[in-house]
Amino acid sequence: MNQHDLELIAKHKAADAELEGLYEDHVAFGKLIEKLESKPYLSPAEQTEIKELKKKKLAGKTRLLALLDNYRKAEAN
Repeated sequence: MNQHDLELIAKHKAADAELEGLYEDHVAFGKLIEKLESKPYLSPAEQTEIKELKKKKLAGKTRLLALLDNYRKAEAN
């Protein structure tokens, strides 16, 4: 996400619980993925977990960007 996206999140997350939740999930999934990927060896279960976390992170980011797009359009008007 770029700086403008982060500014929009900071500006609107207090009033938009979905936006705040999606952003918090995005950050949490990223940290979990980093933690797992930093291990020297991953079990098959951990490899599967990383794949699932990445899918969840991407789905959340897609929804998050859609919300941000709405805020961008509202600011443009």
